[in-house]
Amino acid sequence: MNSSSLVLFGAEAFLIERGPIGILLSHGFNATPQSVRTVGEQFAAQGFTVYAPRLDGHGTSIRDFEASTAEDWKQSLRQGFDVLTNHCSSIFIAGQSMGATLALALVAEGLPADGLITINAALAIPAYEALSFEDCPRYLKESTPDIKREAFEIIYDQVPVVCASELLTLIDQTRPLLPAIEIPTLILYSAEDHVVPPESSDYLYQVIGSTDKRSYCLLDSYHVATLDYDQETIVREATHFVHQYSRLTHTG
Repeated sequence: MNSSSLVLFGAEAFLIERGPIGILLSHGFNATPQSVRTVGEQFAAQGFTVYAPRLDGHGTSIRDFEASTAEDWKQSLRQGFDVLTNHCSSIFIAGQSMGATLALALVAEGLPADGLITINAALAIPAYEALSFEDCPRYLKESTPDIKREAFEIIYDQVPVVCASELLTLIDQTRPLLPAIEIPTLILYSAEDHVVPPESSDYLYQVIGSTDKRSYCLLDSYHVATLDYDQETIVREATHFVHQYSRLTHTG
C-alpha cells in the first residue's frame, strides 16, 4: 500500500469511540473520509462507534492514487474492520458509492460483519464504461461532485485512467458475488444520480442473497448522498436497521 505523501488537510481517517456497536464507514472513489464525516458524527451521536478509514491512494497525491489498486482499497477497509474489532462486539459496514462496492466484495469473501448499508452502490459507471481505455490520456478530468446542495468535497481534479479501469474491474468481479451475500442489507439510493444509475441499486436488491433486505429511495440527494440533503434520512434509516439486526439489540 502507498503512503508516500502527506495526507491533505481534512482528508484524514477518523475514529469516534462510543458504544459497543461499530459502523465501518467507507468513502467512495476519488474521495476521502471528509465526504462521510458529517454522517459519521451523526452516527456517533446515536451511540455507535464509528471508524472511517482513508482508502489507499486517496487524499494524498494523484501519484499515490495512480499507484493504488482495487486490492489496496479493499485492504484499507479490511484494516478498518480490524480497528473496530478492538472496540466493538458488533460491526456493520456502510459504504458510499465505491465504498459500498468494496464492502459488498469483502462480505462476499467472508468478512464477518453483522450487516451492510449501501449508499448509491457503484455497480455500474456508464461514463467510464463508455471509454476506450487504449485511446485515453493518462489522466481524466474529474467532473464537479454530483451533489444537489451547495457542498465541498475533497477530491483530486484528475483521475488516473488506470484507477478508472481498476474500478470497473472491481465492479465486474463483485457483481457475480452478490448472491453469496446473506447478511442483512439496507440499500439506500438516490432517485436522481448522475454517476451511478439508480437501477444499480434495483439490481443489487434483486440479486443479493440476503433474505433480510430493504431498499429505500433518497428523494433529495444526488450521487454523493452523504454530503447532500438526505444526511439525516441516511442516519435515521441506518440507525433503525442497525438496532434491528445487531446481535446486541436484535429486534428483527
